[in-house]
Amino acid sequence: MKSCLMKLCKIFCLALTLPLQIMEIVGLYGMYKRLFPLLAYNITFSYNDKMHEIKRALFRNVCKFANTDGTLRLLEIGCGSGANFKFYPDGCTVICTDPNPHFDKYLQMSMEANKHLTYEKFIVVSGEGMREVRDESVDVVVCTLVLCSVSSVQRVLKEARRILRTGGAFYFLEHVVSDPSSWTYFFQHVLQPMWYYLGDGCVITRATWKDLEAAGFSELHLKHIDAPQVTFTIKPHIMGYAIK
Repeated sequence: MKSCLMKLCKIFCLALTLPLQIMEIVGLYGMYKRLFPLLAYNITFSYNDKMHEIKRALFRNVCKFANTDGTLRLLEIGCGSGANFKFYPDGCTVICTDPNPHFDKYLQMSMEANKHLTYEKFIVVSGEGMREVRDESVDVVVCTLVLCSVSSVQRVLKEARRILRTGGAFYFLEHVVSDPSSWTYFFQHVLQPMWYYLGDGCVITRATWKDLEAAGFSELHLKHIDAPQVTFTIKPHIMGYAIK
Protein backbone atom coordinates (compact mmCIF):
# COMPACT_ATOMS: atom_id res chain seq x y z
CA MET A 1 0.00 0.00 0.00
CA LYS A 2 2.78 2.40 1.00
CA SER A 3 4.65 1.59 -2.22
CA CYS A 4 1.60 2.35 -4.39
CA LEU A 5 0.96 5.61 -2.55
CA MET A 6 4.60 6.61 -3.08
CA LYS A 7 4.34 5.97 -6.83
CA LEU A 8 1.12 7.98 -7.12
CA CYS A 9 2.56 10.91 -5.17
CA LYS A 10 5.75 10.81 -7.23
CA ILE A 11 3.74 10.97 -10.47
CA PHE A 12 1.89 13.99 -9.10
CA CYS A 13 5.16 15.77 -8.23
CA LEU A 14 6.56 14.84 -11.62
CA ALA A 15 3.56 16.48 -13.28
CA LEU A 16 4.22 19.66 -11.29
CA THR A 17 7.72 19.86 -12.77
CA LEU A 18 6.49 19.84 -16.40
CA PRO A 19 7.03 23.62 -16.80
CA LEU A 20 10.59 23.18 -15.51
CA GLN A 21 11.19 20.26 -17.86
CA ILE A 22 10.03 22.38 -20.79
CA MET A 23 12.31 25.23 -19.65
CA GLU A 24 15.23 22.79 -19.59
CA ILE A 25 14.44 21.51 -23.10
CA VAL A 26 14.24 24.99 -24.62
CA GLY A 27 17.31 26.23 -22.73
CA LEU A 28 15.65 28.66 -20.33
CA TYR A 29 16.58 26.60 -17.25
CA GLY A 30 20.15 27.83 -17.72
CA MET A 31 19.01 31.14 -16.22
CA TYR A 32 18.52 29.35 -12.89
CA LYS A 33 22.19 28.31 -12.93
CA ARG A 34 23.05 32.00 -12.73
CA LEU A 35 20.77 32.45 -9.73
CA PHE A 36 21.75 29.22 -7.93
CA PRO A 37 25.20 30.43 -6.71
CA LEU A 38 23.51 33.30 -4.84
CA LEU A 39 21.06 30.90 -3.21
CA ALA A 40 23.83 28.45 -2.36
CA TYR A 41 26.01 31.21 -0.89
CA ASN A 42 23.23 32.32 1.47
CA ILE A 43 22.30 28.74 2.42
CA THR A 44 25.96 28.08 3.24
CA PHE A 45 25.86 30.27 6.37
CA SER A 46 22.85 28.42 7.80
CA TYR A 47 24.22 24.96 6.92
CA ASN A 48 27.67 25.73 8.35
CA ASP A 49 26.15 26.96 11.60
CA LYS A 50 24.22 23.71 12.00
CA MET A 51 27.11 21.50 10.84
CA HIS A 52 30.00 23.40 12.42
CA GLU A 53 31.04 20.74 14.94
CA ILE A 54 30.56 17.94 12.40
CA LYS A 55 32.76 19.69 9.85
CA ARG A 56 35.39 20.40 12.48
CA ALA A 57 35.42 16.71 13.37
CA LEU A 58 35.59 15.71 9.70
CA PHE A 59 38.63 17.85 8.88
CA ARG A 60 40.45 17.57 12.21
CA ASN A 61 43.14 15.21 10.88
CA VAL A 62 43.69 16.67 7.39
CA CYS A 63 47.20 17.78 8.39
CA LYS A 64 48.36 14.20 8.77
CA PHE A 65 48.27 13.84 4.97
CA ALA A 66 50.77 16.67 4.44
CA ASN A 67 54.03 15.97 2.62
CA THR A 68 57.27 15.33 4.49
CA ASP A 69 58.22 18.98 3.92
CA GLY A 70 55.03 20.08 5.67
CA THR A 71 53.21 21.33 2.59
CA LEU A 72 49.62 20.29 1.93
CA ARG A 73 48.00 20.54 -1.48
CA LEU A 74 44.22 20.22 -1.36
CA LEU A 75 41.74 20.11 -4.24
CA GLU A 76 38.03 20.63 -3.64
CA ILE A 77 35.55 19.15 -6.11
CA GLY A 78 32.45 21.34 -6.44
CA CYS A 79 33.80 24.06 -4.17
CA GLY A 80 30.74 26.26 -4.76
CA SER A 81 31.10 29.45 -2.74
CA GLY A 82 33.91 28.13 -0.52
CA ALA A 83 31.88 26.90 2.43
CA ASN A 84 34.69 24.63 3.68
CA PHE A 85 37.59 27.10 3.55
CA LYS A 86 37.48 28.05 7.22
CA PHE A 87 37.90 24.40 8.24
CA TYR A 88 41.15 23.87 6.31
CA PRO A 89 44.52 24.08 8.11
CA ASP A 90 46.65 27.22 7.98
CA GLY A 91 48.98 27.49 5.02
CA CYS A 92 47.54 24.74 2.85
CA THR A 93 47.28 25.36 -0.89
CA VAL A 94 43.75 25.04 -2.28
CA ILE A 95 42.73 24.27 -5.85
CA CYS A 96 39.06 25.02 -6.46
CA THR A 97 36.91 23.27 -9.07
CA ASP A 98 33.25 23.69 -9.96
CA PRO A 99 31.27 23.22 -13.19
CA ASN A 100 29.30 26.44 -12.58
CA PRO A 101 31.40 29.52 -13.50
CA HIS A 102 28.88 31.83 -11.82
CA PHE A 103 30.23 30.85 -8.38
CA ASP A 104 33.35 32.94 -9.06
CA LYS A 105 32.06 36.13 -7.39
CA TYR A 106 31.07 34.34 -4.17
CA LEU A 107 34.24 32.25 -4.21
CA GLN A 108 36.33 35.42 -4.25
CA MET A 109 34.40 36.72 -1.24
CA SER A 110 35.17 33.52 0.70
CA MET A 111 38.83 33.72 -0.29
CA GLU A 112 39.03 37.26 1.06
CA ALA A 113 37.51 36.06 4.34
CA ASN A 114 39.95 33.13 4.67
CA LYS A 115 43.43 34.51 4.17
CA HIS A 116 45.00 31.66 6.18
CA LEU A 117 44.97 29.65 2.93
CA THR A 118 46.85 29.93 -0.36
CA TYR A 119 44.61 29.68 -3.42
CA GLU A 120 46.22 28.25 -6.53
CA LYS A 121 43.40 28.53 -9.08
CA PHE A 122 39.71 28.08 -9.85
CA ILE A 123 39.08 25.53 -12.60
CA VAL A 124 35.63 25.45 -14.20
CA VAL A 125 35.29 21.71 -14.70
CA SER A 126 33.06 18.82 -13.64
CA GLY A 127 34.27 16.24 -11.15
CA GLU A 128 33.93 13.52 -13.78
CA GLY A 129 36.61 14.99 -16.06
CA MET A 130 39.37 16.95 -14.32
CA ARG A 131 41.88 16.54 -17.15
CA GLU A 132 43.68 19.76 -16.23
CA VAL A 133 44.81 18.20 -12.95
CA ARG A 134 47.85 15.92 -13.17
CA ASP A 135 47.92 12.34 -11.88
CA GLU A 136 48.94 11.98 -8.23
CA SER A 137 49.42 15.76 -7.86
CA VAL A 138 47.43 16.49 -4.67
CA ASP A 139 47.55 15.27 -1.08
CA VAL A 140 43.86 15.67 -0.24
CA VAL A 141 40.64 15.80 -2.26
CA VAL A 142 37.49 17.18 -0.62
CA CYS A 143 33.92 16.60 -1.78
CA THR A 144 30.97 17.83 0.33
CA LEU A 145 27.35 17.97 -0.82
CA VAL A 146 28.51 17.32 -4.38
CA LEU A 147 28.10 13.61 -5.11
CA CYS A 148 24.34 14.13 -4.90
CA SER A 149 24.35 16.19 -8.10
CA VAL A 150 27.07 14.70 -10.32
CA SER A 151 26.09 12.64 -13.36
CA SER A 152 28.31 9.72 -12.30
CA VAL A 153 29.49 9.16 -8.73
CA GLN A 154 31.75 6.32 -9.90
CA ARG A 155 33.59 8.52 -12.41
CA VAL A 156 34.11 11.29 -9.86
CA LEU A 157 35.61 8.83 -7.38
CA LYS A 158 37.83 7.40 -10.14
CA GLU A 159 39.09 10.91 -10.93
CA ALA A 160 39.67 11.59 -7.23
CA ARG A 161 41.82 8.47 -6.98
CA ARG A 162 43.73 9.43 -10.13
CA ILE A 163 44.77 12.87 -8.91
CA LEU A 164 45.54 11.77 -5.34
CA ARG A 165 49.07 10.73 -4.52
CA THR A 166 49.47 7.28 -3.00
CA GLY A 167 48.69 7.64 0.69
CA GLY A 168 46.56 10.75 0.09
CA ALA A 169 42.98 11.07 1.34
CA PHE A 170 39.52 11.74 -0.08
CA TYR A 171 37.25 13.55 2.42
CA PHE A 172 33.47 13.46 2.04
CA LEU A 173 30.28 14.71 3.67
CA GLU A 174 27.13 13.84 1.70
CA HIS A 175 23.40 13.50 2.29
CA VAL A 176 22.10 10.06 1.30
CA VAL A 177 18.93 8.04 0.96
CA SER A 178 17.22 7.00 4.19
CA ASP A 179 16.27 3.53 5.39
CA PRO A 180 13.55 2.05 3.12
CA SER A 181 11.26 1.49 6.10
CA SER A 182 11.21 5.17 7.04
CA TRP A 183 8.85 7.96 6.04
CA THR A 184 11.91 10.01 5.12
CA TYR A 185 12.64 7.45 2.40
CA PHE A 186 9.02 7.79 1.23
CA PHE A 187 9.19 11.58 0.92
CA GLN A 188 12.67 11.52 -0.60
CA HIS A 189 11.33 9.47 -3.53
CA VAL A 190 8.09 11.46 -3.79
CA LEU A 191 9.82 14.85 -3.81
CA GLN A 192 12.83 13.84 -5.93
CA PRO A 193 11.45 15.17 -9.29
CA MET A 194 10.85 18.63 -7.81
CA TRP A 195 14.03 18.59 -5.70
CA TYR A 196 16.13 17.85 -8.79
CA TYR A 197 15.22 21.16 -10.41
CA LEU A 198 15.21 23.33 -7.31
CA GLY A 199 18.58 21.91 -6.22
CA ASP A 200 20.28 22.31 -9.61
CA GLY A 201 20.45 18.56 -10.29
CA CYS A 202 20.50 17.37 -6.67
CA VAL A 203 19.43 13.74 -6.10
CA ILE A 204 18.25 12.81 -2.60
CA THR A 205 17.82 9.07 -3.23
CA ARG A 206 21.45 7.95 -3.66
CA ALA A 207 23.12 5.27 -1.54
CA THR A 208 26.50 6.94 -2.02
CA TRP A 209 28.25 4.80 0.59
CA LYS A 210 27.97 1.81 -1.78
CA ASP A 211 29.92 3.70 -4.45
CA LEU A 212 32.61 4.59 -1.91
CA GLU A 213 32.88 0.97 -0.78
CA ALA A 214 33.39 -0.13 -4.39
CA ALA A 215 35.77 2.67 -5.42
CA GLY A 216 39.01 0.79 -4.72
CA PHE A 217 40.47 2.87 -1.88
CA SER A 218 42.91 1.02 0.39
CA GLU A 219 41.09 2.25 3.52
CA LEU A 220 37.60 3.63 4.07
CA HIS A 221 36.57 5.40 7.28
CA LEU A 222 32.83 6.00 6.90
CA LYS A 223 30.16 6.96 9.39
CA HIS A 224 26.38 7.34 9.01
CA ILE A 225 24.92 10.31 10.88
CA ASP A 226 21.73 12.33 11.15
CA ALA A 227 22.55 15.95 10.39
CA PRO A 228 21.18 18.28 13.09
CA GLN A 229 18.44 20.82 12.34
CA VAL A 230 18.45 20.40 8.56
CA THR A 231 15.46 19.65 6.31
CA PHE A 232 14.29 16.09 7.03
CA THR A 233 14.70 15.04 3.38
CA ILE A 234 18.48 15.53 3.62
CA LYS A 235 18.94 14.60 7.28
CA PRO A 236 20.62 11.22 6.62
CA HIS A 237 24.32 11.89 5.93
CA ILE A 238 27.57 10.00 5.55
CA MET A 239 30.94 11.46 6.51
CA GLY A 240 34.54 10.35 6.64
CA TYR A 241 37.62 9.87 4.52
CA ALA A 242 39.17 7.24 2.27
CA ILE A 243 42.90 6.65 1.74
CA LYS A 244 44.38 5.81 -1.66
